Amino acid sequence: MSMLHAAGEPIDLRVYGPGDREWLVRQHAELYARDEGFDASFGTLVDRILRDFDASHDPARERGWIAWEGRQRLGSIFCVDAGSDGGAALAKLRLFLLLPEARGRGLGQRLLDTCLGFARDAGYHRMTLWTHESHRAACALYAKNGFSLVSSTPVTSFGVPLVEQHWERAI
Repeated sequence: MSMLHAAGEPIDLRVYGPGDREWLVRQHAELYARDEGFDASFGTLVDRILRDFDASHDPARERGWIAWEGRQRLGSIFCVDAGSDGGAALAKLRLFLLLPEARGRGLGQRLLDTCLGFARDAGYHRMTLWTHESHRAACALYAKNGFSLVSSTPVTSFGVPLVEQHWERAI
């Protein structure tokens, strides 16, 4: 899956592989520490999520994608099985990340479209996600794509006060 951005360079979406885990953990830890003040527990959480995914995901129903421009990774998104809700198969969007230099280029929409399309094709009926209120651009993208805010809860996580949000939409 390639797409050209304004400079004419191809951006490919490649299926997540074992060589991507270290990059994803490092990028999440560094960006969230710098931009949100998160402590090291966030990187630990991302590492655990990916190790669990590597150990037991069902490739027919769960997938991750890494956006590449040449030799540089630009972002990620994952679709994982979240069980069922009233008998309807529920997918969970996870690890949606865009490096700052990749933002504003339509790549977030492309990653989200890829994830939703995969979820639909895999037979899921709904998709849920967890984020923080401070991620305003991501929340605007979710709302634009039919997600509804289900709950919003003040918490202290990763060493900082946050407002956790849960979003959901039909697929």
